[in-house]
Amino acid sequence: MEVFDRAELLSRKELEQVQLVRLRNVVSQAMRSRLYGSRLKEAGLSPDSFKSLDDVRRIPFTTKDDLRSQYPDGLNTLPTSEMVRMHASSGTTGSPTVIHYTQNDINLWADLMARSMHMVGVRREDVFQNITGYGLFTGGLGLHYGAERLGCLTIPAGPGNTARQLKFMRDFKTTVAHIIPSYALYFGAAMRDSGEDPASLALRVALIGAEPHTEETRRRIEELMDVKAYNSYGLSEMNGPGVAFECVYQNGMHVWEDAYIAEIVHPETLEPLPDGEVGELVMTTLCRQGMPILRYRTKDLTRIIPGECACGRTHRRIDRILGRADDMLIIKGVNIYPMQIEQVLMGFPEVGENYLIVLERENFIDQIRVKVEIREEHFVEDMRVLRDLQKRMVSRLRDELLITPRVDLVQHNSLPKAEGKAQRVQDNREA
Repeated sequence: MEVFDRAELLSRKELEQVQLVRLRNVVSQAMRSRLYGSRLKEAGLSPDSFKSLDDVRRIPFTTKDDLRSQYPDGLNTLPTSEMVRMHASSGTTGSPTVIHYTQNDINLWADLMARSMHMVGVRREDVFQNITGYGLFTGGLGLHYGAERLGCLTIPAGPGNTARQLKFMRDFKTTVAHIIPSYALYFGAAMRDSGEDPASLALRVALIGAEPHTEETRRRIEELMDVKAYNSYGLSEMNGPGVAFECVYQNGMHVWEDAYIAEIVHPETLEPLPDGEVGELVMTTLCRQGMPILRYRTKDLTRIIPGECACGRTHRRIDRILGRADDMLIIKGVNIYPMQIEQVLMGFPEVGENYLIVLERENFIDQIRVKVEIREEHFVEDMRVLRDLQKRMVSRLRDELLITPRVDLVQHNSLPKAEGKAQRVQDNREA
């Protein structure tokens, strides 16, 4: 197995020893910040308190509200003169969560990103087209630096403008693209609608992430774009992308455990859960100097996949993100996650690339309506055909959700498109 660095091949014993040493170091570093200086002291913790990795549970959780309360630089452990960059969350309410980086932090992040891309076969000879946003969003620059670290010709194309993206792919013989799943569906469909044969392009790998998506969506992307699509996971609080990444076996994302500690806890009791059980992902940085974060509640729902990976890497795997704890919808007393709806819809070959979940209230009762784009060749004039499709969708959704939603079949390209993360839920209950 060819690897980017030796850390990928550490034994579990070696890896856990690295984690323990780095945990003590990062606690020492974190105590220089206002928040952790007081919080760890109140908990009676010092670097010497950590005798095993289980002791990480003695550290109080960190939440997004904690980060906001320390805006703009209360979590920094070094003076501003030592920082070379900052990124911020895309939140639209209150103070954003801001992350500061030293040059060493940036270098280590680039290495993790290069390691991730190398794992799925990206090499110096590749041409990398970055079809995501730059700026304060970490996704664009994260993969950009990783691609350059590998030595790839890197095209910072940014999002949108499908015709230009396609022209760059043809003219520069792009082999690897970074693209968010919802835009990948739109891009693949637009490419085929224009008569472009994906097989005529040099493109072979799509790196997808930034928004939760189902396995059915991934396979749809692979079919539309004629690529292998690899799932990735990251969040700005942990640097950005490169926290976890799929290998070529596409069976869970390896968390780079020499750089992070990953825990799964019950979203309500916050008690640790065993491997295989779905819960909330909690993350701790192990290498970041400028702004370490300890036991951060990500709100992302996933599980540790039990067992070893066929690729031979020892770093544990998390499953694809199943949704967010705060994305849960409660309709008629039933807990529903948008990802459940997407999974059902993408199982229908007649379904296009876009859908919208609309929450409504009638006579004081919450209702759920799903608007689904249908591919042009299936949007026929024979209403009996469409009604049959509609009934089958309602039936499968009812089986999955345990309530009966309303389903509207709409024409191709009739729902709003977003160049950034797709907005899949529209709440009209208070309108």
